[in-house]
Amino acid sequence: MSPAVVLLSGGLDSATCLALAQERGHDAHAISFRYGQRHLTELERATELAASMKAASHRIIDIDLAQLGGSALVDANIDVPKSERLEDIGDDIPVTYVPARNTIFLSYALAVAETIGAFDIYIGVNALDYSGYPDCRPAFIAAFESMARLATKAGVQSQNTPLTVHTPLIDLTKGQIIAEGMRLGVDYSQTLSCYDPIATTDGRVTPCGRCDACLLRAKGFAENSVPDPAIH
Repeated sequence: MSPAVVLLSGGLDSATCLALAQERGHDAHAISFRYGQRHLTELERATELAASMKAASHRIIDIDLAQLGGSALVDANIDVPKSERLEDIGDDIPVTYVPARNTIFLSYALAVAETIGAFDIYIGVNALDYSGYPDCRPAFIAAFESMARLATKAGVQSQNTPLTVHTPLIDLTKGQIIAEGMRLGVDYSQTLSCYDPIATTDGRVTPCGRCDACLLRAKGFAENSVPDPAIH
């Protein structure tokens, strides 16, 4: 089994991506990031997923994008947008976009790939049911992949085995992603997609139900006519 690096956030998409990488015959080495995000529950979920899905390894990498600000996900002074309906989500790039986040995350993934001798990186970006982030588009992924093949020792010395950035979810709706995950046996009760989860009195964390990520997730489960197992 060939090694692959899989970006694992603890959310629905990245869990599905991990399962797909494993189905394709990879030893999946998961990486997550403590990047100054509003809550660390997603890292707890990522750790649980990596263990339960038997990832070959799991690294949590520390960087501090909160020093830069510019996003509701790393700046507590910026409110996470909430809507009552999916149709209320605007077309502009939202304030939950973290500047250059996927560029930074993929760069770390590239470094890990070189270190472990992997030529495959998996990231669960999506260009259909998503929040409009520019670094989730196919053009960005293609450009990063081209750069990665030029910028690394492995890319120069292993031209017969080019490094590939895999985006198996990029052309799927949220409903299709969930259908794939159910086929693969992903336990979505372990995942958290919410941008602004709520701490309950009994110490649990529950999704807010109104941020873009929650509304898109709800749409996906509704399209499959199944309840979201993460909602208690």
